[in-house]
Amino acid sequence: MNISLRQIATFREVMRSGSISQAARTVMRTQPAVSSMISTLEEELGFSLFTREHGKLTPTPEAHFFLEECEAILDRLERTERTISQIRALEAGKLRIACHPAASGLFMPRLLTDFLAGKDDLDVELIMRSSSVIEDMIASQQYDLGFSETPIPRASIDQTDFDLECVCVLRADDPLAQLDEIAPQDLDGRPMAVLFENHATTMQTASVFEQAGCTLKKRVELRTSLPGLQFVSAGVCHMICDMITAYSYIVQGRVDDNLVVRRFRPLISNSVSILTPGYATRSLTTQALSAHLEQSIREMQATMATAISSGAP
Repeated sequence: MNISLRQIATFREVMRSGSISQAARTVMRTQPAVSSMISTLEEELGFSLFTREHGKLTPTPEAHFFLEECEAILDRLERTERTISQIRALEAGKLRIACHPAASGLFMPRLLTDFLAGKDDLDVELIMRSSSVIEDMIASQQYDLGFSETPIPRASIDQTDFDLECVCVLRADDPLAQLDEIAPQDLDGRPMAVLFENHATTMQTASVFEQAGCTLKKRVELRTSLPGLQFVSAGVCHMICDMITAYSYIVQGRVDDNLVVRRFRPLISNSVSILTPGYATRSLTTQALSAHLEQSIREMQATMATAISSGAP
C-alpha cells in the first residue's frame, strides 16, 4: 500500500468540508487534482470512501472509520513537528550534567537557572561527583556534559580548559587585608587551610612556599575549599582558595560575613574543564549549554578581577 500524507490530509479536509471544491480551496489545489487524489486513495485502500450521486458526496461507513485513523496519524505528525521545532530552538530534550563539588553549590545551578529560562520542556539531570569520576562518566557517554578539574587529555573526551587564578581569603580585620597582593612571605608560618596533600593546588602552594624559603603551616586539611571559608571567618587560619568557591561567596552577597579576597603571587592556578564525550555527536542543546558555560566562566573571571583590584569583600 502506497498512501501519502498529502492524500490523508486532503481526505480529512474533504470529510470536514463535505465538498471537493471547498477542500480544494483549503489545501490550495485544483478541484480535479483533489478528485483524482481521492480516487487514487480509494484504489490504494481497496474500498470506496464516498458515494457519488447527482454531484453530491456522501461518506461511506468505511470513510468514517478511516477518518479516525487519519486524525490519529496527522495529530501525531503535528506533535512530532512541534517537538522537532522545540529541539531546533533548544527548548526540549534532556541534559545529563556531572559537576565537581566546587561548582555544584551555586555556580552551576545559577547558570543553569539562566539557561533553562523559557525552556519548559527541557529537563536536566544534575549530579555532583569528584573530578576523576566525572571524567570516566563522560568518557563512557553516561553523561552529556561534565564540569571538572582538568584531566589528562584522552581520545574519549573532548575538553575545553580554563586556567583560573586562585586567591587568598582573609578576615577583613586581618592586617594583611590592607595589602593589595599577598605573597608567601606574608603567610610564612601562619596557620593555613589547604586541600588534601596530592591535590594540584596544594602541591603548587607547597612549591611556591618552598621556593620563597617560607614555611607552609597546614592546620586544616580539606576535600573542598568551601568549608575553609568558615575556618577563615572564625580566625582559625588563612586560605588560598580556588576562584569558583571565592566567586560563589561574593555573588551571594554575604554582607554579614567578614572575609575579603586578595590576589596571591606567585600565581597559583586551578584548571577546570568543560568535558563532552569524544566519540559521540553532541546534541544542539549540549552545544548551547557548553557555550553558555564558557561565557559564564569568562564573566566570573571578569567579576573576580574587578573584586580583587577594587579590594572589595
